[in-house]
Amino acid sequence: MSTIKTANIGGIDVNFLKQVQILPVIDGWRRAARRGYVVLTNPHSVMMCKRDAKMREATSIANITLPDGVGIVVAARILGHGKQYRVTGPALMLQVCDEGRSLGLRHFFYGGSEDVASRLPDAMIRRFPGLKVAGSLCPPFRDLTAAEDAAMVNEINAAKPDVVWIGLGAPKQEKWMTGHLGRIHATAMIGVGAAFDFHSGKMPWAPAWMRRTGTEWAYRFAKEPRRMWRRNLDSPLFLAAVFGQAVQGKLSRLVSRTHPLSEPVYDSKGLLLPDERA
Repeated sequence: MSTIKTANIGGIDVNFLKQVQILPVIDGWRRAARRGYVVLTNPHSVMMCKRDAKMREATSIANITLPDGVGIVVAARILGHGKQYRVTGPALMLQVCDEGRSLGLRHFFYGGSEDVASRLPDAMIRRFPGLKVAGSLCPPFRDLTAAEDAAMVNEINAAKPDVVWIGLGAPKQEKWMTGHLGRIHATAMIGVGAAFDFHSGKMPWAPAWMRRTGTEWAYRFAKEPRRMWRRNLDSPLFLAAVFGQAVQGKLSRLVSRTHPLSEPVYDSKGLLLPDERA
């Protein structure tokens, strides 16, 4: 992980990997008998982290936090981190399922509605013949009892998956992953939001050209205006936070150049003397 470029975007540390780098990381975890989880963050997620301490904790302790959303890569450029690339949950899920076949990866799908949970495994197998699907579960849309949660954890572990895909939506999927870290025995848990709806055929995915240009948010807004309008309100708030971060960074660098820190001075007893400029 030391070679992965990481940058603070709006208070969240984001790992800038390209999509093709994720599967080798997961395979490396599997070979080393490590376990972890992957969060995909976008401007809405960053703003949720500011409002929800548990969401922030779940994002901050993730093994990898990927830049999902064109706003994140735009923010990276504003903050001086150069050109970066986004990784979306639906695209990542397709690539790992496709190329993971050569590694024999076993996949489990957790989340979505009942019709999605029943259709998704077959849809993915038709798309990628030979794909190993360990199972799928559709949890109820309410808090689980301890007994229900334990039963679902046991079912997932009994299937022996390598990757558990979580389609609960933010912030529920992030909190679920951090709450089940160490309890789920799979190599990786990955929260992919609406990917289950797209790949099961329940909801149309934005055209490829919109996905390439980062404008699929407009497509989703047209399809789900009642759900998406509140989420899109976070975009200007996110940009305001990023511009504030950029200004603060420039001011800090200016102060550092104008008033460089001097070497600490100690008295004869070895006690640190106060800085006379303070």
